[in-house]
Amino acid sequence: MNSLSDKPIRKIVNRITWYLFFFLLLAQNSCRMSYSFTGASISPDVKTVSIQYFANNASLVVPTLSRVFTDALKDYFTSQTNLILVDRNGDLNLEGAITGYSVQPIAIQGNETAAQNRLTISVTVKFTNKKNEKQDFENKTFSRFGDYNSSLNLATVQDQLIKDINDALIQDIFNQAVVNW
Repeated sequence: MNSLSDKPIRKIVNRITWYLFFFLLLAQNSCRMSYSFTGASISPDVKTVSIQYFANNASLVVPTLSRVFTDALKDYFTSQTNLILVDRNGDLNLEGAITGYSVQPIAIQGNETAAQNRLTISVTVKFTNKKNEKQDFENKTFSRFGDYNSSLNLATVQDQLIKDINDALIQDIFNQAVVNW
């Protein structure tokens, strides 16, 4: 190999490497928001989140629903962000209530019986961002449902349906609160 032709190429590669490194360093320091793989855009001065207990105010009450929902919401926020969970007065605060839990027949057959039933859960949420009040929302209702075969007893599918519906509700709440697209 000709060593004379290798030196200019090496200089060019080294120069490009340094320019790229400098550009990436500059770009990282110029960002005002921190981003995560979940799409959350949370200001770097936001450090804590508080999530209050979501009471079950629905007319049909499942005894464990409030605890399961609240714990899952806390787990999601702490696993998807770098925020520290505090009991009260977080930089971000979520509070609300479970306002609806209902089962309705759907897919009515020719003999006027339902082929499927739909479990719907609704949650009303108040979100407060102490660092950016423009992102606050109050009394926003989120609602999701899951369908199941009417030949099944609700008690046999309820736990899985609640988990699936909670997961969807929590994703909706998270997106509304911290994914500012």
